[in-house]
Amino acid sequence: MAKTNFQYEKRQRELEKKRKAEEKARRKLEAKSHPKPAEGEQGEAVEVEPAETQEQT
Repeated sequence: MAKTNFQYEKRQRELEKKRKAEEKARRKLEAKSHPKPAEGEQGEAVEVEPAETQEQT
């Protein structure tokens, strides 16, 4: 009778937890950054120009 490889099973559970945590973090970042481009496209251009003029003077 074959023995169960508990270390393998534990490692697979750990990898699955890590994958889920990374996916959750990625979704969270996307949720934060997603509204910004819609609102910030015009705002970014306005913000970049004054910053460049300040550096030049």
